[in-house]
This record gives sequence, C-alpha cells and structure tokens, in this order.
Amino acid sequence: MSTSTLPNDVSVTPIPAFTDNYIWCLHNSNDAVVVDPGDAEPVLAFLKQNNLKLAAILITHHHHDHTGGITRLTSTRPAIPVIGPRGSHIRGITKSVTQGDVVRLPIIKCDFTVMEIPGHTLDHIAFYGHGAIFCGDTLFAAGCGRLFEGSPEQMAHSLSKLKRLPGHTKVYCAHEYTVANIQFAKKVEPNNQALHDYEMWANQQREQNKATLPSDIATQKAVNPFLRCEQEEVRSSAQAKSEHTLHDEVAVFATLRTWKDKF
Repeated sequence: MSTSTLPNDVSVTPIPAFTDNYIWCLHNSNDAVVVDPGDAEPVLAFLKQNNLKLAAILITHHHHDHTGGITRLTSTRPAIPVIGPRGSHIRGITKSVTQGDVVRLPIIKCDFTVMEIPGHTLDHIAFYGHGAIFCGDTLFAAGCGRLFEGSPEQMAHSLSKLKRLPGHTKVYCAHEYTVANIQFAKKVEPNNQALHDYEMWANQQREQNKATLPSDIATQKAVNPFLRCEQEEVRSSAQAKSEHTLHDEVAVFATLRTWKDKF
C-alpha cells in the first residue's frame, strides 16, 4: 500500500500543452514520470530545462490530446515503459493495466492502484496513490467529462467511486476548465456559498496565470454539481430542465450532463 502523501523528494508539476491541457509530471531531482503526454515538445523542454530523465509514461485513455506525444517521447530514450488501459488500441503502450492492478514506479518511490472509471471513454482509467488521483478527463474541477463513449450510468458510477476517496485526496485532472465549469455550476446551484467562494479563488488564480489544480475530493464534493446529485437544489434545477420525472441520482446526473453539453 502506498502512503497518504508523495515521497518528500517528489514534486508534481503541470506542464501546459495545447490551449488548456495539463501534462502532469512527477519528478525528483533526476527522474520524471509523465501522465497523458498529448504533445511531446513541452515535455522535452521541461525535461531539458530541469535536467531530468524520462522514466515512465502513464496513460488514462485513448484520446489524442492525451496520447499524441508517446511515439516521440519513447523514440528519445528506448525501453521507457508506457502504462495504460487494456486493449491494443493505443499505439505505444508496453503494459496494459486494469482495475486493482498496482503500478510500481520505484525510480520515484511511488505505487499507484489502477481504477477503471469509464464514461468519458470506455477505456478510461485513473492512477490512485499517495493521497493523489490522476483522473484524466473523468472528473474536472467543478465539472466532469463529456460522455463520448460511455453511458450516464457508467459515468455516474465512476464519479461515485472517486467521490468515496478520502477528502484530502488531491485531484489531478487534465484540463484547465475550472472557471468555465463554475459558470455552469452556479446555474445548477445558485445558493451554494462554497461554490461562490471557490469562484473567487479560481478567478484570482487565473488572473495570476496560476493553475486551479490540483483540487481535492472534499472541495469537489462541496462545489461540483456532478458529485452533488443528491442535493435538493441540484435535483430541483435538473428537474426544471427535464421533460421527465427524475427518480434517482443517475437520472439527475444524465440531465445535468445533457444540459452542460448545450451550455
């Protein structure tokens, strides 16, 4: 079992890519592991700037903005392990993992347990350990991923798995969507004071060109409508948008997700 915090000599740094992606880099003073490198060039620049060697690549799902840099990165240094979801659909994966598997990264003294969290895509996984979850595009700050492949039932189940993690768990998602997501969340739950406070903080972060990530599970349970489908105001707002009676939290979630898609 991993400890509740990352090793003292390991840092997690967001490497910006494209317009709003973050490629998370776990590193000590010598070696680095990157999560979802959609673009190799900013990773290579970060490694060079910090005199780091790439030791491994973790992949959460098959979308190109999370996998596009694999070939270039592995061509720079042979035998780099590329660990990702099972199946032969992602070029460059050297080790496929599934629910409950443990990914051992001794070079940075970290172990992560794999969680299957389908919905955004059917192959989506997360890496959980040391008080951190690298969850790709399933859970965002104040939001969640679109349902490109999975069903509302699958995504609601995946989010419930994440919701049950300890409140202090740091949430490392892959996009800087927070400010936009908050605008939707306020429509769903306009009387949530924690959400308004969160908006003030997020705006300050972005005004200073700082990331709003990582968040943590406790904060997301307080502000994220997709984790709050049992709350009366969330249910009422969803019901007002739906042509059908919403009998359970999955129905509330499905309505919220459809509403957000058009927001």
